Amino acid sequence: MRIRVLLFARLREIAGREALDLELPSGATVGEVWRHLQERTEALKGYPHPPLMAVNRDYAPSGTVLTGGEEVAFFPPVSGG
Repeated sequence: MRIRVLLFARLREIAGREALDLELPSGATVGEVWRHLQERTEALKGYPHPPLMAVNRDYAPSGTVLTGGEEVAFFPPVSGG
């Protein structure tokens, strides 16, 4: 199945791109998408936990199963004061 991945803020900077298309096995989860990105981009391995995730513009837990054609977005933690 094919999905579109969007990366925001610091994640986009680390990966050097704001979007990419991935081909994954049918039934992959959002968490598996994140692990796949970490395998492809060494600097993303520095994030011990998955960032905030969304599927088709709705927040989603890492166990959300994908069926193909989705847009999966990752947002890094935000701090401020």
